[in-house]
Amino acid sequence: MSTVAIIDYGMGNLHSVAKAIEHVAPALRVEVTADAARVAAADRVVFPGQGTMPDCMRELDSRGLRPAVLDAAASKPFLGICIGQQMLFRHSDEGDVPGLGIFAGNVARFSGEMFDAADVRLKVPHMGWNKVWQRQPHPLWEGIPDGDRFYFVHSYCVCPATSSMTAAETNHGVRFTSAVGQANIFAVQFHPEKSARAGLRLLSNFIRWTP
Repeated sequence: MSTVAIIDYGMGNLHSVAKAIEHVAPALRVEVTADAARVAAADRVVFPGQGTMPDCMRELDSRGLRPAVLDAAASKPFLGICIGQQMLFRHSDEGDVPGLGIFAGNVARFSGEMFDAADVRLKVPHMGWNKVWQRQPHPLWEGIPDGDRFYFVHSYCVCPATSSMTAAETNHGVRFTSAVGQANIFAVQFHPEKSARAGLRLLSNFIRWTP
């Protein structure tokens, strides 16, 4: 039986992610695990996260999971979610900490002075439903209309060093990268496990994806 490992480093809505994947792929074994050996043995890996970047990086290292994440990101279908996306980059302005350095680029905070098209001031954190505009074709977008809505909760966003990595953008006063894709890695700022039909379809696509 194929296995999906959801990496547990003490930060994130892990069981909601697990339940969503179990819903779209009932024939798979879904494991929430902090065991590096179980991550290495899995066929697919999901790397979620919630909280602050310094806390997430500290917990990842304190549990000895950095090598397991790096190995999985280099060798098998890999999905990053929320801070699990941000941690893939070189550096974050949140706490001025280095990330895993898998992707070139940094993580920056939204400006405190942002306005929508009607000149209404936008809040930070960016919280709630927003449209995701696909910027490159990808198997994980299959069956998801361009501009479909996903659920966000964040104050920081990734800034890839090259635009070719950007798989989607979203507008919250400014356009920001809301998904990245490269080789066997796909990572999103939004929460597919909280995004109803569109989120479940993305997770289903991930389960079927053979990069």
